[in-house]
Amino acid sequence: QVQLVESGGGLVQAGGSLRLSCVVSGRTLSTYYMGWLRQAPGKEREFVADISRSGLITNYADSVKGRFTISRDNAKNMVYLQMNSLKPEDTAVYYCAAGTSSLGPYDYWGQGTQVTVSS
Repeated sequence: QVQLVESGGGLVQAGGSLRLSCVVSGRTLSTYYMGWLRQAPGKEREFVADISRSGLITNYADSVKGRFTISRDNAKNMVYLQMNSLKPEDTAVYYCAAGTSSLGPYDYWGQGTQVTVSS
């Protein structure tokens, strides 16, 4: 059974930074293409960033490009999302997700961690 657990969320002022972490257990992290998604109140869940199995390829939503950085440490079974220059519109529950294909839906999800950015 694969489990994903996020941490690192919290309350931060606009312009501040947070680093989200996701620990994956149950299988070797290098098996999975990993992503971060978020869902704000009253809105649909949206893509934030993803990263290839090796970590060499990353993709970002236009809204976070240049401010957020996704990374992974396969030896530690960890995935990270460094978030800088946070804006109130970044407020959402952030989810870590794992997939066996970069083209298909994610297979496993974490429970989410709340990020709140005050103006």
